[in-house]
Amino acid sequence: MQAPKRRTSRSKRNMRRSHDALRPVNPIACPNCGEPAMPHRICGHCGTYRGRELATAKE
Repeated sequence: MQAPKRRTSRSKRNMRRSHDALRPVNPIACPNCGEPAMPHRICGHCGTYRGRELATAKE
């Protein structure tokens, strides 16, 4: 196997890493209780998802 012929510049290294950044969370308001909840997941406050109660609500 060959070794790299040239050192990777800071610019090329950083361009390669440009997609590695974490995206911020984007909670939405639960339509049932209004608390912030992650999209496509059960609401942690009331336990509903898409109008159905799937889990018991936390006290």
